[in-house]
Amino acid sequence: MPQPLRTSLTRLILVLGSLGLLLGTAAVAALTLRATDDASLGGAVDTRPALTPEAFAQAPAPGAQTAQTPARPLSPRNATYSIDVELDSPNRLLQGSEVLTWRNISHVSASELRFHLYYNAWKNSRSTWIRERIRSGTAREILARPAEDWGYIDVTAVRLLGGDAPPVDLTAQKRFVTPDDNNPDDETVMAVPLPHDVAPGETINVEIKWTSKIPRTFSRTGAIGDFFFIAQWFPKVGVLDDSGWNCHQFHAATEFFSDYGVYDVRITAPAGWLVGATGTEREKQDVPNGKTRHRFYQEDVHDFAWTTSPDYLERRARFEHPTLPAVEMRLLLQPEHADQADRHFEATRACLKYYGEWYGPYPYDHITIVDPAWQSGAGGMEYPTLFTAGSRWLAPRDVTTPEGVTVHEAGHQFWYGIVGNNEFEHAWMDEGFNTFSTARTIAQAFQPNYTALRFFGGFVPYVLHDIPVVRETDGNRLAGYRIVAKADVQATPTFLYWPSSASAITYNKTALWLNTLERSIGWPALQRIMSTHFQRWRFRHPRPEDFFTIVNEITGADFTAFFDQVHRSSNVFDYGVERLTSIPLGARGYFGTGGAPQFDPAKRDEGRLRTEVVVRRYGEAIFPVDVRVDFESGEKVVERWTGRERWKAYTYDRASRATKAMVDPDRVLLLDVNYTNNSVTLAPRGEEASTKWMLKWMIWLQDALLNYAFFV
Repeated sequence: MPQPLRTSLTRLILVLGSLGLLLGTAAVAALTLRATDDASLGGAVDTRPALTPEAFAQAPAPGAQTAQTPARPLSPRNATYSIDVELDSPNRLLQGSEVLTWRNISHVSASELRFHLYYNAWKNSRSTWIRERIRSGTAREILARPAEDWGYIDVTAVRLLGGDAPPVDLTAQKRFVTPDDNNPDDETVMAVPLPHDVAPGETINVEIKWTSKIPRTFSRTGAIGDFFFIAQWFPKVGVLDDSGWNCHQFHAATEFFSDYGVYDVRITAPAGWLVGATGTEREKQDVPNGKTRHRFYQEDVHDFAWTTSPDYLERRARFEHPTLPAVEMRLLLQPEHADQADRHFEATRACLKYYGEWYGPYPYDHITIVDPAWQSGAGGMEYPTLFTAGSRWLAPRDVTTPEGVTVHEAGHQFWYGIVGNNEFEHAWMDEGFNTFSTARTIAQAFQPNYTALRFFGGFVPYVLHDIPVVRETDGNRLAGYRIVAKADVQATPTFLYWPSSASAITYNKTALWLNTLERSIGWPALQRIMSTHFQRWRFRHPRPEDFFTIVNEITGADFTAFFDQVHRSSNVFDYGVERLTSIPLGARGYFGTGGAPQFDPAKRDEGRLRTEVVVRRYGEAIFPVDVRVDFESGEKVVERWTGRERWKAYTYDRASRATKAMVDPDRVLLLDVNYTNNSVTLAPRGEEASTKWMLKWMIWLQDALLNYAFFV
């Protein structure tokens, strides 16, 4: 090939490549069986009692001072923990001891306790968690991990002490159970038989000791280098309701469920390392071997997570509001993100403000924001009074990174933290509610907000300033829902979802139908529904029917049919315009009366046009929609269609020609999976579109050529 031609081809390839790039817890305790007045169960609603303040009475948490306990707890406090844990950072090991003070608030006796041992999900490839990842085709990297990157939890002792009685060692009686899938190799749920049944209202204390190996991060918990984020790390008791133990195995597509209590946790970590955790730090003491013991304490929460690293920068700020309680904000930040501290605080303030105004106030006076280490895999996760955000080194101002994930995870303090739904079975009740609320908050507080593409492994952002992020579609994640819309019925327990589609059915679909409700009944009504749900179920465990009941209660209408569509089925919504015609009014045939009709091959009604619109329901789901027809005269005709028929025709005789027909012109039904068929126009606009994109391509091409010329 001649050299000039070779050079020209090389330059052309480089130009095209550039274009493609641009686009493209040592405590000792007694087991005490202590009868409590049956009145402690007063006010029960089904298996989730609406407890009175008297029902909250319980023994103080081991290690906790009575003066620290308020007269009126916010929660039942029936699962309280005193934990001592020491981190062996070089070997990635935890040595732990906990005392669980557990009160039976159900109406049935307990013959055993069941505990979650989440870390055993990553013990070997036979666990249910990893089996489900294999099934969904997302386990290749996991299966290739070296030995040091796997993890486990080994319970070495379970003891009960009966006051002055000698201890009862139940270690040999513990066993693994698999209530969900009968997988004999899964070790994520431990059952411990008790010497006596625990009757409703009785309280016991249980001491457990264990060792854990910390993995390279799985499911947002683990370590990388000197960064440790420790979540779901201790034996955690399940939830006992009237049907028995609700203590599911750990599944790949689900998160967690537990009862509320008081956590008094002492963490021994390397000296000089910053430690962040659920609650507030009450004591800090240097101990032998170059370590420091940190004591964190928090009331009325259902979990505890912590983190430590020598690299953290610490920043503090304060949320203040005219009608909401003040909150102290603590940020643990990666050094390379030092200039983004204010953005994390701004986003957390926005969440506390809008969620507080819409639903109810954040009840704690502190919150900890964690910016996880690069490639740690710990970002974007929620825990009581603490959450992980997630950012990039290059974070343009008009793109909501880190704001989006910060608002979302802070929002989980409300939906998950305060309202404690069962994430194993109904994850949409926090994730979906929170996705909807996040999108609404971003739309209120962070504008403009543009789409950004990322190149070189996500390192370099390119902001598309002409493509704003739209709440109704982008914020609610419509694109992801479309792909898996029929994959699962949302009413299916979440742990039984197909793993790769669980996210979209949980997050996206719920946000879309909540926003559809908002656009149908109005924000004031939906805001009252959600605030009522929040206030009624704070520090309790709601079920789907509880929310649906509130919707009917507040609106005064029966929304059963709506929830049959969006929650109890996998049917999809798809309405469209099949045909639009607008032609001179004419006819052919015999016309006339009172004599011999006359044949007219082309009868005309001068100045009149007949417009016909045919609309169709392509999907199986049903929702009432508007049909609008626009005419050249400026007239707009709006019809209300029940949406039940498979198709419906509308005919109009006018002197003006129709220009456009639309189904759901105000886009109330955000669950419509194909909005491109919702309108038909008789006024071509192809030239506008082609001109717009021609100019963009010319600019992109010009930039690519200039960049190429600079390097040649």
